[in-house]
Amino acid sequence: MSEARFGEFVLVRRHGYVAELVLDRPKAMNAVSTEMARSLAAACTALGADRDARVVVLTSSHERAFCVGADLKERNSFSDADLMRQRPVARGAYTGVLELPMPTIAAVHGFALGGGFELALSCDLIVADRTAVVGLPEVSVGVIPGGGGTQLLPRRIGAARAAELVFSARRLEAAEAGGMGLVDHVVEEGRDREEALELAARIAQNSPVGLRAAKRALRLGQGLDLRAGLEVEDAAWRSVAFSGDRAEGVAAFNEKRKPEWPGE
Repeated sequence: MSEARFGEFVLVRRHGYVAELVLDRPKAMNAVSTEMARSLAAACTALGADRDARVVVLTSSHERAFCVGADLKERNSFSDADLMRQRPVARGAYTGVLELPMPTIAAVHGFALGGGFELALSCDLIVADRTAVVGLPEVSVGVIPGGGGTQLLPRRIGAARAAELVFSARRLEAAEAGGMGLVDHVVEEGRDREEALELAARIAQNSPVGLRAAKRALRLGQGLDLRAGLEVEDAAWRSVAFSGDRAEGVAAFNEKRKPEWPGE
């Protein structure tokens, strides 16, 4: 297992074809400061260009929290001009996770609130342990979810349910969050990271070209009518149909062996 650090607060660990993107600011329960946001964006840029990274798992080094959202202590010192200057930096962190080209899984325990939950929502799948508490409480401090929450949450659970949660600033514990579809898997306490890495390892056995194309089709097709969505799917199919991975996959199937993906 290799490690690479991005600034003081973000770490990337490699587990073969799985990359673990670690939020590593435990003294602040991973509150997203300007420096941490900049580092997270840089780590995502590096991962996006890494052809050996087939799946990314977003985890936390803090025992009792995934991420408590924006660093409000830092923001309390900001002038209006400071806040405007920080905005593109903060957006870069959330869009960095959202736009990773490979499948992504968030491993959530403890508090995942505001921007912390938005980082999880930016992933394709969310694995949460029974200690997880999630929510978008931004209106209770005079702002709105600004890391994608108003767009990502209704895509998961529908417009009316998302509106109720955003307007009420309500926090949900893991069982209720799982029942509503805010998270995808609820696992035993302390098992979120292990379960997410195991799921990632299973996914990573598949074609990296196929995985990226499937994610692209799923993401780009959201919100389109069926005819337009099928055109998105067809474009993604054409991008893989003549790839080395497709040739290897068919050959391995017929030869009854495990494929050795060229990744191109």
